Order: sequence, then C-alpha cells, then structure tokens
Amino acid sequence: MAQTQEPIEVMLVDDSAVIRGLLSRTLEKDPQIAVVASVANGKMAIDSLKRRPVDVIVLDIEMPIMDGLEALPKLLATQPGVQIIMASTLTRRNADISLQALRMGASDYIPKPTANSEIHSSDVFGRELTDKVKALGAVARRSRPAGSRPATAARAVRTPARPAAPQQTKELSLRPLNNLFSPEIIAIGSSTGGPQALAKFFSGLPAMRQPILITQHMPATFTALLAEHLDKVTPMTCREATEGDRLVGGEILIAPGGRHMTVEEANGERVIRLKDTPPENYCRPSVDPMLRSLIPLFGSRILVVILTGMGADGCKGSEQVVKSGGVVVAQDEASSVVWGMPGAVATQGLCSAVVPLGDMANVVRKLVMRSAA
Repeated sequence: MAQTQEPIEVMLVDDSAVIRGLLSRTLEKDPQIAVVASVANGKMAIDSLKRRPVDVIVLDIEMPIMDGLEALPKLLATQPGVQIIMASTLTRRNADISLQALRMGASDYIPKPTANSEIHSSDVFGRELTDKVKALGAVARRSRPAGSRPATAARAVRTPARPAAPQQTKELSLRPLNNLFSPEIIAIGSSTGGPQALAKFFSGLPAMRQPILITQHMPATFTALLAEHLDKVTPMTCREATEGDRLVGGEILIAPGGRHMTVEEANGERVIRLKDTPPENYCRPSVDPMLRSLIPLFGSRILVVILTGMGADGCKGSEQVVKSGGVVVAQDEASSVVWGMPGAVATQGLCSAVVPLGDMANVVRKLVMRSAA
C-alpha cells in the first residue's frame, strides 16, 4: 500500500439504502478506509464522481434509472484509473454480467449476501470486501503521488484507463531450470484479475498434451461460467471439474467455487477429488491444496503458473513443488492487477521465470516443447 496516512476513499452504489449502510459500516471498521459517497444508481454515481473523485467504487448490478453495467464505462471515462468492484447476488445472470463487466474494465467482483442478517453475521464477507477495497485502493494510488487526491476527470486526461503497476523495485532471484524438466501436468493459480488474465493466456496457448488444472478464487456459479468462456478462446476443452473426473491430456479443469480441487490415484487412474475441508488462506477453493495433492503423483513433473491475485495463496504449495523438483513461473508486477500471489512466489525465490502476461503462453509452450524434443 502507498505510504500515506490518507484512508482509501470509497463510493458505494446500490439502490438499497439498507445495503449501503451495512456495507459502509463493514468497511469503516477498518481505519484505512473511508466511505465518502453513497448513492442509489449509476447516474447518481457519475454525477458524484464528477464532484468528488474516489479510489474505489463498489458498484451494484441491478439498479433503476441506470444499472451497473451501463454505468461502468461511463464511470471509467469520468475518472480513468478508478478501481471498480462489481457487487451482485449469486445468480447465473448476475455472474454472467459480472464476468462481462470484468472484460469491460471492472477490477474485481464480490457476491453480496442474500439477506441483511448474512451481512451482519458473515465475517468472511466483511474480510473479503475490506481486503479487496484496500488492495485495489493501493492500485489506484500507484498512479498518483502519495498524499494527493484522486485525479478528477479534468486532471486525469493523460492518465491511462488501467494504470500499469510499477516495475519490480528489486532484482528477483530466479531458480535455474533443470534441462531434464519434463512437465506432465500444468497447475494454475489466480485471483484478482484472474478471469481476464486466464482468457489472455489461453487465447495464446496452443493445445497441450498435459492436463491443466486451474484454481481461481471465485464463488459457485461464477466458475462454471468462467469455464464456458475459456472454452471459447482455447483449442482445448475447458470445463468445471466434478467429483471423480479423470485427468485427460489437453483438457482444462477449473475448481468449482466453494470446494477445494485435489487429485488422487484410484484404480490406477488419477482422478479429481472435491473437498469441503476448511478454507486455506481464507479461500475455498485454494491453490495450496491442489498443489500439495499433485506432488505424490507427479513429483518433479509439475509446472505451476501463478497469475495475478491478492494474498499469498499458492506460495506454500509452490515451495513444496520446487522442493520436489517441479518448476514455478509467475506473472510480473507490471502486468498484474494485484501482484500479491505472483509476487509472493517471485520474492521467495521460487520462480524459474517472472514474465509479463503477454509472454506467459509462449514461456509455457517452450517449457512443454523442450521437454518433448
């Protein structure tokens, strides 16, 4: 986070005054966050943003007069660089709209509890919302001097709509690559910014002979839709994993929201096991259980790809993969929405490569092709 005592400034946009009040009280429990605007629809949000710019907007989808999807591009045009979190109830329609919003420039999403009592009682929801606001508030502030106000539309003419994060400030220690490394499985972990990153990665990746597993921090409903979207941009088959699925070369399986995805051997075959064990790193699905489960089965033949996301999920699992002889590559800071997960493995010296997202497909392809040569 930027070195400033100023709190992250937030606007809440929801047609329910009750929900806005509950969200405001949840966020302002953290002294590093200040809710400075609270409005009932997208038009009011645009008018408010013109008067007072903010760091982060929590934007509801379904609202009268102007809904969240219509307001999104107008808010980004009013204040380039503002970070927008889409908020919606967990329906397939809203999940589809949220993924569309991410493609249009929203930074993240959060499922709203379905009842006021759930918001009051859900520590998980409160922590997730607070963490996302703080992480994305830091992203917004990287594009302006410490201590200054968020850029108004007039002052932000030359500010890019999605400001790039700074380059890594220290030289990373990369692990040498074993010439005998031959991956038999590819495991991917991602979180904030992950849906966009995964789409770009797979659109540039040719068909692989290895099975590919993805743990993306997402709620149920979202993961099935993400799989459908990725299936359209890759020559491989992509779908949400189900209990007992066999690992098949060239097939991509995504961990379903709310369940850890692991792999076990059964009757001589490697199969998916979905588990309801407690969250790890505050996440379920979590990257670490997936990676741990692969080590007894694949040993040194694991290729791990850590993409954009907040937190450090996947770091402990990657450390164990490296100890077993596997290889980890991570997205670089400049191309990440939040350099938390990839930054954790990179700064711990676990990576053999830290590369821009645009180069990741080529790096993975070369690692696979060199092993097949």
